[in-house]
Amino acid sequence: MPGVDLIIFGGGVAGLWTLNEASRQGYRCILLEAFELGSGQTIASQGIIHGGLKYTLQGMMTGSAQRIREMPLIWRKSLAGEQLPDLSQTEIRSNGCYLWRTESLSSRLGMIGAKMGLHVVPQNLAPEEIPELLAQCPGSIAIMEEQVISPRSLIANLSRTFADQIFKYESEHLTFSLDENEHITSVQIPTSDGTPLTINTSAVLFTAGRGNESLRNLVRPQTTPANVPFMQKRPLHMALVRGALPQFSGHCVDGAKTRITITSDTDPQGRTVWQLGGQVAETGVTMNRLELIRHAASELAASVPGIDLSGLEWNTYTVDRAEGATKTGLRPETPQILREGNLFTAWPTKLAFAPRLATELCENLHAIQVEPTSGDSSWKTAFSRLPRPQFAQPPWETVEDWVSLDRLSALGSVA
Repeated sequence: MPGVDLIIFGGGVAGLWTLNEASRQGYRCILLEAFELGSGQTIASQGIIHGGLKYTLQGMMTGSAQRIREMPLIWRKSLAGEQLPDLSQTEIRSNGCYLWRTESLSSRLGMIGAKMGLHVVPQNLAPEEIPELLAQCPGSIAIMEEQVISPRSLIANLSRTFADQIFKYESEHLTFSLDENEHITSVQIPTSDGTPLTINTSAVLFTAGRGNESLRNLVRPQTTPANVPFMQKRPLHMALVRGALPQFSGHCVDGAKTRITITSDTDPQGRTVWQLGGQVAETGVTMNRLELIRHAASELAASVPGIDLSGLEWNTYTVDRAEGATKTGLRPETPQILREGNLFTAWPTKLAFAPRLATELCENLHAIQVEPTSGDSSWKTAFSRLPRPQFAQPPWETVEDWVSLDRLSALGSVA
């Protein structure tokens, strides 16, 4: 019966970064993914390595929230191949995000707030440095050193070094064995030929986003009272637009929020695709697909004066941001790790926090006296019969029925 120090459930950025960190420290560690690597929150994200802009706008730059200010530098070094994990094969969409405002008073105040409390202060651009897309925007245009990466490329890069420790499992055939102290002693999953494989383990980590809830219920179905939330989900309804658009990344600031956040990529047909987040995606939760497209087009036109929206195609997608429950229901400021015996349930809160979560998880392993036991790679041969997961596709490759604004007008209010 094979044995490991740690089993990670969830192949998003948090699980994969933790796999890298724990394996480098000498832990015998495997990662199990039920679907595709990166599926869910990671592949649906805009790929921005945030440095605290939203916290600053909302006056939330508390001591703990300031930790996010250090994250962009950690990522930048890994993306440059200067430290482990080596992410130099990850596609960088942009090395910075533009920051601009509208004419409203709240937007002017938001722009001032955005320049206070950040580790790297946004730099105002000279007139000749302003991109053509923002030429008609009022006030100063700044740029922030927030890198924007391709989430799919990141997942492929993070998976590469320890690919022989990453496997796919079927959740309906997953079972856990516990001892008299309710510590997990083993996990049983089927192999490629259908025969079960029992894996002894010293610790288990759930970092599967919204899947954490169902996983934990398999192990500890009665430990949380019905009136005490274990996890919270904050949904987003993101807009997509593709066509003859420039490559661009940036935030339009309005008061204590980002009115719209734009990131861009290129699809296999060579078309530029913009993801539209920020307040547009928050407000979009109350709208159906066609209503959000109309709203997103209106917000884009208001935020980027003079933009030509003709000939473009639009779509939307939804995603749940899963987090550990907070008393207020508001977004947590830092990564969260719930420890129950040798079971850890974790949420990074934001893409940028993945390195921090991995470090804290390894510190927790030491705290419960789970120490590295890997001497060589011979232990990995026991898992050769397990299937391997594929990589998730970005949302613009999986949504259907793109519409133009002309077609939208013809459809009227039909959802």
